[in-house]
Amino acid sequence: MSYVTQNAGHAKVPGVESLKVHPEGHYLMTESGRPFFWLGDTAWELFHRATREEAIRYLDNRAKLGFTVVQSVAIAELDGIGTPNAYGRKSFSFVRGAKEPEPLVPEKGENGYWDHVDFIVKAANERGIIVAMLPTWGRWWKQDAIFTPSSGRRYCEWLARRYREAGVVWVLGGDRPIETLEERAVIDAMAAGLRAGDGGRHLLTFHPHGGGASSQSLPDCAWIDFHMRQNGHTIHYPQDPGERYAGTLQDALREPAKPVLDGEPVYEGHPVDFRADEHGHTIAADVRRAFFWDLFNGAFGHTYGHHSIWQFYSPERQPVNRPLMTWEEALEAPGARQLGLAKRLFEERAFFTRIPAPDILVPSNPKSLVPGAGMRRFAATRDRDGTFAMVYVPIGCPFTVDFSCIRSDRIRLVWYDPRTGEERNRHVIANEGCRTVVPPSVGELLDWVLVADADR
Repeated sequence: MSYVTQNAGHAKVPGVESLKVHPEGHYLMTESGRPFFWLGDTAWELFHRATREEAIRYLDNRAKLGFTVVQSVAIAELDGIGTPNAYGRKSFSFVRGAKEPEPLVPEKGENGYWDHVDFIVKAANERGIIVAMLPTWGRWWKQDAIFTPSSGRRYCEWLARRYREAGVVWVLGGDRPIETLEERAVIDAMAAGLRAGDGGRHLLTFHPHGGGASSQSLPDCAWIDFHMRQNGHTIHYPQDPGERYAGTLQDALREPAKPVLDGEPVYEGHPVDFRADEHGHTIAADVRRAFFWDLFNGAFGHTYGHHSIWQFYSPERQPVNRPLMTWEEALEAPGARQLGLAKRLFEERAFFTRIPAPDILVPSNPKSLVPGAGMRRFAATRDRDGTFAMVYVPIGCPFTVDFSCIRSDRIRLVWYDPRTGEERNRHVIANEGCRTVVPPSVGELLDWVLVADADR
């Protein structure tokens, strides 16, 4: 059996189209030209830990909530080399020694590790979900490296041939920084293998370490189709314009333009800053803030995560960083539903012409109130062609917006409740430029979205 040419013949699944970058460089679109909103979920251990029945339960739930992407790892972090999957199947053999891994594929029949991956990818695609697949987590090319440039390229070429016709996006990296020329050589070789294996059919990016971005470690890399950030498990908007959620805006304004995505923001149910004893655990409000900060700062989509789901935690497993519930219980966590509802705000309006708009927020005196800081940071976005503007409002205080960006004499205003998806206080005003508005819950730490549409 040839390592490079063996191919499962994964047939293209109706219902998902391959993705490509919009010509202007800030968004993704389908092959047929439709806007694609990336609402992802980090299910890193899905291939490794879930049974087929569990995978179906998970995917059905995410499809129902409006998720369009699931992010998972072919060779997972939690001993994806030594520990078999839910059916006792391992991913690799090492017939040529520790530095020459080969995918372990049965000569006859099914139920090998990669057959299980096939099943999950197909099931996701059948539900309209793209799989953002990491060939390997970062530990396997870094501190516990099993890949060299040659073996990494061969493996990735094999993988890309296997899923050439599937609905996938390739993600290299895996929560580790590139710190040496040798590590960069492995990553570049893996990218070359993916391109050779699928003929460049699928988009390719790099998942960085916490607080990092592919634009920092690979700023001019030709094989990166869109930049990915890991703004990470903090709940505050930073002061430094290049850091965390503020860095999304900086990436969105880069030239030449490439789409930007936060591929790992703060998770629901996660220890805040990894310091649970000091700060406790995150809640739905924390993931909502990250969603609107990133999207209003120019991201083309967003990734949700739950601390129990990424690791598919259950009581018989060793917990990682104090999960608060099982993964099944976490399927009903409110943050995932709320982000699925909020996605409609973007899908129902002009898509490819939406831009960051911090300038429409009139700063208060002091500025620490508006646009604010920390958990109380305001953010704004608008249509370049003047059909709408939106402001994310983290607290209940009056603020002033410059509506001159909307090309209409009249504006329809509504307050969107990100907790419920409901709208309140819809009314029409004359467009007189700057106007002070007051959110529905004055004096409360309750977030809202002010939506302003041209009344034409």
